[in-house]
Parts: sequence; C-alpha cells; structure tokens
Amino acid sequence: MDRPDSLAARLFLLAYDTEKKRLVSRSELGIALRAAALADLVLGGYLADHGGKAAPAGPAPGLDPVLELVLREITDSPPRSWRRWVSRSASRIVPLVREHLAAESVIKVDSRRVLGLFPVHRITLPRPHETKRMAEEVRRTVRGGQPASRVDPRLGALCALAGTAELRTVLSRAERRQYQARLSELGRPVEPVVKALRKAIQSQRASSAGG
Repeated sequence: MDRPDSLAARLFLLAYDTEKKRLVSRSELGIALRAAALADLVLGGYLADHGGKAAPAGPAPGLDPVLELVLREITDSPPRSWRRWVSRSASRIVPLVREHLAAESVIKVDSRRVLGLFPVHRITLPRPHETKRMAEEVRRTVRGGQPASRVDPRLGALCALAGTAELRTVLSRAERRQYQARLSELGRPVEPVVKALRKAIQSQRASSAGG
C-alpha cells in the first residue's frame, strides 16, 4: 500500500520528518490523530454535530481498527463535546496508528527498551518519496487558487488538520499565517473538529507552560 486511506494514518506520515527520520510535534500528535479520526468519521457520514457535541449518524461497516475504536467510544458514551473526544485517551491512538501502518508495510518499526524499562520505537519509511509527495500535495492545495469548495473534502480536511496541528514538516509558521483564511475554508466540512483540535492544543500548551 503506497498511501494509506485514513486521515489519521496520513497525518501520522505527514508528521514524519523524512530528513531527520523522526516524528515532529510528538507531545501533541495524539490529539491531532484523534482529530483526524473524528474528521474521517464526519466525512464518512458516521458522525454529526448536534449542538456542539459529536453524535453517531449512521451505520459504519468495514472501518479500520482505529476508526472503529473511536466510533465505538462515542456510540457507547453519553453525548460529549468534540474537544472532549479530541483529547480523550490521546496517547493511546499513536501506537494504534503506528501499528496499523506497520502491519500494512507503510512504515517499519524497530522497538527496544532503554535500560530495560523505557520503550523506544525507531520508525523508518520504505518509500519516503510517497510521504514527500503527499506533503507537497497538501502544500499545493493550501497555496493553490482552486476554490475550496472544489477541493476533495478529505484532502481539504487533511490540509486544515496539518495546519492546525502546526506540522512544520508541511507548512512553516509564516505559511500558516499567510494562508490562515484558506486553511479555514478547506476545513469547513469538519469545522467542529478543527476548532476542537485548536482549543485542545492551546489548552495543553497552557497547562505545560503553567507547570
């Protein structure tokens, strides 16, 4: 499989620095991947916004394990805000996406323990050119003149998520500022999720800054 289908898997790859051979924004990656899974479920018609809360919207056959898990959490729980679901068990989704990509041979993972205690996972890409191509597609879409309404909604959502998560592997800080309005337009079909991701990241950073 050259390019994974789910937005969470694609965002994981976009967060991989192909030059330094490591993930960026690791402290916030779980939140971003949760948001990507929620966006996928919205675009697939499986989730909808009901008064600022995520609600199941239709049957969901044949989902990948990550999307199935997130949807089951929402289905089995009382209605909660999008921000709550973006932050919920965020650290757990990173290994789930990583293992799914490894099982599909999109990435290779070498795992070991430091001092016999702390797990370390070394990720490599068998086909780094595919990740570079995907990142360039996102950049072209953000910079391009094509109306946002004519951009594939899943590509638009990926652009908005990458921008909101501030993945420097995709867009620089200057580019994110320059194309802020464009990113908002591209993310409109999943606007509640993008807003929730932005607030969750801001909250996490404020908490970290406060000690």
